[in-house]
Amino acid sequence: MGKPLPVSPLSRPLPDLATVAGVRLSAVAAGIRYQGRTDLMLAEFTPGTIATGVYTKNACPGAPVQWCRRALTTPYARALLVNAGNANVFTGRAGDEACEDCASAVSELFDCPPQDVFLASTGVIGEKLPQDRIIAALPAARAALAEDNWEQAARAIMTTDTFPKAARRDVKIGDTPVRLQGIAKGSGMIAPDMATMLAYVATDAKLPQDVLQSLLASGCAQSFNAITVDSDTSTSDMLMLFATGQADNVTIDDVNDPALAEFTLALNDLLLELALLVVRDGEGATKLIRVAVTGAESNFSAHRIALAVANSPLVKTAVAGEDANWGRVVMAVGKSGEPADRDRLSVAIGGTWIARNGTVVEGYDETPVVAHMKGQDIEIAVDLGLDDGHARVWTCDLTHGYIDINGSYRS
Repeated sequence: MGKPLPVSPLSRPLPDLATVAGVRLSAVAAGIRYQGRTDLMLAEFTPGTIATGVYTKNACPGAPVQWCRRALTTPYARALLVNAGNANVFTGRAGDEACEDCASAVSELFDCPPQDVFLASTGVIGEKLPQDRIIAALPAARAALAEDNWEQAARAIMTTDTFPKAARRDVKIGDTPVRLQGIAKGSGMIAPDMATMLAYVATDAKLPQDVLQSLLASGCAQSFNAITVDSDTSTSDMLMLFATGQADNVTIDDVNDPALAEFTLALNDLLLELALLVVRDGEGATKLIRVAVTGAESNFSAHRIALAVANSPLVKTAVAGEDANWGRVVMAVGKSGEPADRDRLSVAIGGTWIARNGTVVEGYDETPVVAHMKGQDIEIAVDLGLDDGHARVWTCDLTHGYIDINGSYRS
């Protein structure tokens, strides 16, 4: 797949990663598609680990997504196996058999039911997964398992990513210290429902599956379902949260338990950090864009309007060209299909209001907006003046680099 891409100018270094009690990881080279790099990640969880997940809404999901959905009917996870270079999507019965073969092989390694093994694949669509290579690499992957292999795991699942992505939080549930740590991959084919990528978060907290699932779904709505790079929803998206229970915190039965408040905030913050790292690595991206919408008829309407602005090629190319063309924002609001009144609409860029109530602000000076457009973090605000609906969405600019990457993706 060609030489490595230059690192995104919006990249962030890895944080100070630690271990999560009950989790061991490894990364090995299975030769699935890439040469000279790791492409298979294995994670082992202590027996009794609880699993939760949120998956793509694409109507043509990959076989691994379907496998994981079925596996979540029981709450436990013993292992996670992720390969890069081949998505195992649109491969028919062969794709299902590949999942069955891989899950069976991993279950034998850890003496657990196959449904306690979760699978993911990312890469090219429509090519049969060479599961024999994956299975042959499993003994080496098991031998390499270690608690401190988080960075290696983050690198092994990359495809067109230009930098590994991880985040960590240390908080308390009641008086008990607990840790959250996660990795993600994603760069292109990023759009809500949920945003295209793979993300895995582990915690040593002891929490039941229904509470974990509620927390994950809520956090996803504010993070991975609030980012877009190119409006294309992948067939392979998944976000999973694993709780090993090793922290032995107080028993939690209700998602609204006050003892869970700090943990909830930390999880939401960690998910947003991972999601924004994906946008920062958007294919060809040079600028991170935040679109904030207020004054809409509802939060749902505000979200759709924000996405219309964030997904507009004209808005994204204007940002790439550092052109403060606020008329393109107005266009995108109007095409969203959501309620809007031209004579109540206001637009700001970089904190400077350019238009108020449907017309240019008297004495508007473009100077601070032009300066803002030259930066890497761009802020666009829209107020519809209709009600109190609000939403935030993040995206990146659209450059020729996106064409270069995707025009040669399979070569």
